[in-house]
Amino acid sequence: MLRFANGQRVGASLQVISLTGGLLSLSQPVVQGSRVKVMFLTRAGSVLGGAEMLRPVTNALQPFRFVSLAADDHRRLGTLIWERSIQNKSDEVWIEKLRAALAQRKEPLPWRFKVAAAIGLLAIGLGSVAYVLVFGLLK
Repeated sequence: MLRFANGQRVGASLQVISLTGGLLSLSQPVVQGSRVKVMFLTRAGSVLGGAEMLRPVTNALQPFRFVSLAADDHRRLGTLIWERSIQNKSDEVWIEKLRAALAQRKEPLPWRFKVAAAIGLLAIGLGSVAYVLVFGLLK
């Protein structure tokens, strides 16, 4: 949520956050340089900080930088970022394990497929010839 000096409020969705600012998804961009109050909830509680709106990236995405943040809000923000970084680390560990497992998996060499296909075709051909010879001669 953004709150302007005149009391107007605009809904926003927090896309990216850091200790110095973040990126908001808005229905329409806010004038660059506008001073607003940014409010959002975390598991540790609400964060309310003064922010300056930066140049929009797209019509829907606009970055901001914090210009004032109370100590308690800074602590809650730090907790949120730490929790997200721990989650990202565990995701990275899982991805690295998956990559390592895939790297160790030995792919069958293409020539093995060709040899297996040739042997299969040869067996089918020999079986067909034997069928024609055996059952063809019995008629």
